Amino acid sequence: MTQPSLFVPHGAPTFALRPGAAGAAIGAMARSLPLPRAIVIVSAHWDTAVPTVGLAERPETIHDFWGFPEALYAIRYPATGCREAAEEVATALRDAGLPVATDASRGLDHGAWVPLRLMFPDADVPVIPLSIQSRGGPEQAWQLGRALAPLSRRGILVIASGNVTHNLGDYQFAARNGGRVPDYVREFPDWIAARLAAGDVPSLLDYRRLRPDGVQAHPSDEHLLPLFVALGAGGENASVNRFHAGIDDYVIAMDAYEFLPK
Repeated sequence: MTQPSLFVPHGAPTFALRPGAAGAAIGAMARSLPLPRAIVIVSAHWDTAVPTVGLAERPETIHDFWGFPEALYAIRYPATGCREAAEEVATALRDAGLPVATDASRGLDHGAWVPLRLMFPDADVPVIPLSIQSRGGPEQAWQLGRALAPLSRRGILVIASGNVTHNLGDYQFAARNGGRVPDYVREFPDWIAARLAAGDVPSLLDYRRLRPDGVQAHPSDEHLLPLFVALGAGGENASVNRFHAGIDDYVIAMDAYEFLPK
């Protein structure tokens, strides 16, 4: 059965302990879907020179953060891999003319396991991690997603994990100064939503030039690149469903999107 592609937030690592409204929304979305054959998870926290497909049979839970509550370090997400589906992912990328590497030992960083644990708590769907390429920018991320689009009709669910705003310097400032939410944390996500609804891919890909607050929302854009992957994976003229909007930790937009192939 055909799967959509999803863009989901992963917020701060503490999202795993306090999932709130965003966690409830992504969990409900997962329960509404037909059970996938496999999941391709694209996290902002796995960044490589070329697209790299994880082949691990049992990808480990990577705790790639420091200074957080001990309870976080005790969490394990007991995912399994699927070599057959991973080879399908690699083939789809090659068929699109993209270079491909593989990694037999890559586990799941918190950008992957935090949302997966909320969406598929029983870890009953095989997981294939796929890296982003931050040096390629939005255009390359969108093309990466377009290469994945045929997989949706083979029952493979693409989940891309990041955040629509992500400025940790502004978080530190807000935390020290009363927790005021900067205007761009509301305005930039609404602009993204409007451009997605309009199908205006060129403007989205050029967001850093078109939006004065784009660079403040993303001093580096690795956390927004998964959105472009999910958009591309939805295929041509996918319908767009912004199924959650909200703000955590003063400056992190927790918007979530479903892209339904037509």
